[in-house]
Amino acid sequence: MAIRADAASAVARPHDTDPEMGAAALRQDPARARQRRLPDPKPLTEHGPARVIAMCNQKGGVGKTTSTINLGAALVEFGRKVLLVDLDPQGALSVGLGVPAQNLDRTIYNALMERQTSLRDVRVATDIPGLDLVPSNIDLSAAEVQLVSEVAREQTLLRVLADVVDEYDYILIDCQPSLGLLTVNALTAAQGVVIPLECEFFSLRGVALLVDTIDKVKERLNPSLEINGILATMYDSRTVHCREVFSRVVEAFGDTVFQTVIQRTVRFPETTVAGQPITTWAPTSTGASAYRDLAKEVLAL
Repeated sequence: MAIRADAASAVARPHDTDPEMGAAALRQDPARARQRRLPDPKPLTEHGPARVIAMCNQKGGVGKTTSTINLGAALVEFGRKVLLVDLDPQGALSVGLGVPAQNLDRTIYNALMERQTSLRDVRVATDIPGLDLVPSNIDLSAAEVQLVSEVAREQTLLRVLADVVDEYDYILIDCQPSLGLLTVNALTAAQGVVIPLECEFFSLRGVALLVDTIDKVKERLNPSLEINGILATMYDSRTVHCREVFSRVVEAFGDTVFQTVIQRTVRFPETTVAGQPITTWAPTSTGASAYRDLAKEVLAL
């Protein structure tokens, strides 16, 4: 899927002079109107090599970490082996899976900066069989500075992932909320990008910049990089604003927007406290169903 930067720029600006903005969205839920039946994925006979997907948005609080955890868990339910990589010094992905990364001696930082440490040395198993984690903590904040002097610094994560890529079907990278060197490493290592986007106008403002960064990485570092899709998060069909923003996103990006939308629900904060994906904490909830649908879309790419 491709996104044009001019479309991203257009959707980032609300049209204050347009009194009919979202008129169709006022009459119906635009997200529900796009729903169609998703085929069940085919079972696998063998695992690997992994497809690497970066969960990326330079704005914080848009659901990157929540989506990384729950998409990974949903893919496991469909028989895939998944590795989650926490590439954020805040370590939210690790916390969300109940891993006390702040107490660990070795994390993704060690794998990136120490040649004698491999990803196998730092990954940990989660409570979900088939779902592994490479944890992170505040140590990773030093890597951004230290990598600057490294040769081929943008490809450090790509080299590290090469050790385990044949062991998994999917590797999901939870990026930090910035477009710094760590995020560029994730984009260089990935074949695809999923952009979680909160259905709120301020979240749209940075889309053009993000798309521009992805285009530069594709042109200069990773020709195989593609935008897999935009994932609408924190969606509330009861509010006019959410429906209008979603309609604008679909208008600008078309089929690049996943048909799955993640509804706003109190269940997600509960899962963070529990240290579990929503697929196991509340398996019959609408949130769990949504991430299973997202997994089907990702598997169909």
